[in-house]
Amino acid sequence: MIKLNETTERQVTEFILMGLTNRPELQAPLFVLFFINYMATALGNLGLIMLTTVDSHLQTPMYFFLRHLAFVDLGYSTTIGPKMLVGFIEEKNIISYNECAIQLVFFGIFITSELIILSAMAYDRYVAICKPLHYMFIMSDRVCWIFVSISYLYSIMVSLLLTIKIFKSSFCNSNVIRYFYCDSLPLLSIICSDTSDIELIIMIFAPLNFLSSLLIILVSYILILAAILRMNSSEGRQKAFSTCGSHLTMVVVFYGTLLFMYLQPQSGHSFDTDKIASVLYTLIILMLNPLIYSLRNKEVKGALKRLFKNRCKHSL
Repeated sequence: MIKLNETTERQVTEFILMGLTNRPELQAPLFVLFFINYMATALGNLGLIMLTTVDSHLQTPMYFFLRHLAFVDLGYSTTIGPKMLVGFIEEKNIISYNECAIQLVFFGIFITSELIILSAMAYDRYVAICKPLHYMFIMSDRVCWIFVSISYLYSIMVSLLLTIKIFKSSFCNSNVIRYFYCDSLPLLSIICSDTSDIELIIMIFAPLNFLSSLLIILVSYILILAAILRMNSSEGRQKAFSTCGSHLTMVVVFYGTLLFMYLQPQSGHSFDTDKIASVLYTLIILMLNPLIYSLRNKEVKGALKRLFKNRCKHSL
């Protein structure tokens, strides 16, 4: 809805989300598909949070970061998933001005936190493999909490800065967002006031967040690879690779999708392409993360076996 004020300037009070598709015959199948996706994501990440909290064998820095990554993924999917599902069953998917701002804030917080926590997990694996004798001293509880606190505080600061700047602008061109959630780029396309400040914030912080976290991961894994190649024991090499396998798989899938989205040439860049990439890194990958850590990690599989064994004992 667009209201006219006394100065005849149009003021947006709500937005229309175009969603993933405008084909009616696809709405029901997509609703079922993404409902299953969201439930699997929510249950998987909740399960990881509970498992890494209650199992005494998983009280290490690696699983501390994994617990926070699962929390971020759960928040990430909940910020976008339920509203997207509503869009499949409503004729017109309307989101209020304030709800759109809140969605953008939380989206920014969770995606930035995801990048920082993934880089912290890479550093943790570097210390575990390259400095094993000093691991518990370097990765103390205090250091781990400092990492995640900085992650959340920095993410909140950047996200609020961008959201406030966007929603202080005038949306007088249109109130239709060609996307399935409130993101900065689709919102910029319908702002009629000057957006140079907003574009500058995005140009500074988006590459900074992405490249700094990617650099930490790349440097960590180069040092890890060098340390593994110096090992004489094949068993030691296999063990080192296995401790990094789950995290490395997550990094390749997540960063690969972001690189595909943001490094494609401007001529081939479109909202439809962005939608596909956004579905991957906001919904599909978040469902895969718990599966990757459950199927590729012996300690998590061991914790699951102990949990089921204990439940069976109590039920008898």
